[in-house]
Amino acid sequence: MNLWLASLVLLAATGSTPVVGLPCEGCEAVFDGLPANPPAIARIAPAGEPGEALRIEGTVRNAKGAAVPGVVVYAYQTDARGIYPRDDTAKTASGARHGRLRGWAKSDARGRYRFDTIRPAGYPDTNVPQHVHMHVIEPGRGTYYLEEMLFTDDPRLTAEQRRLQANGRGGSGLVTPRKDATGAWLVTRDIVLGQAVPGYTP
Repeated sequence: MNLWLASLVLLAATGSTPVVGLPCEGCEAVFDGLPANPPAIARIAPAGEPGEALRIEGTVRNAKGAAVPGVVVYAYQTDARGIYPRDDTAKTASGARHGRLRGWAKSDARGRYRFDTIRPAGYPDTNVPQHVHMHVIEPGRGTYYLEEMLFTDDPRLTAEQRRLQANGRGGSGLVTPRKDATGAWLVTRDIVLGQAVPGYTP
């Protein structure tokens, strides 16, 4: 399928929201289950999901550094075994593949968003490190995927992966985990809208 035809297919699947920075496999899943008005604080893994508690927080900013409210951040991840547990309630094949550990948060008046979840595992029997996939939906502009979030303390993380994060899509996805007083992991993943996204118009 050529890029032009792929764009038409994605437009049909995403409710006429343009997909920026093609190719973008599975971008239609961002809209599968999207709440009408996502909260600024949302869950990816439900309470009680096996694994170590993790909080992801950050601020959405434009290229000039100004905080941007009203941007939807979508994230999905593996479970504590490194598997995407299939979501049989999804309406699309992509949504089902993204699994049931996914969520949407909308940046608040100060551009802040937060996800409560568990720490994902890398894919079993591979050298793929722990990661969280992320996308954004900018109202009136489009949707695109961000650099996946990677953890600096993961022994599978390579020097090359660290280097590539320096100019990643939407800013660096490299995060340094720390623990709070309860023993939960905390990470900060700030987002720079449009950074390193081909075809993005500020």
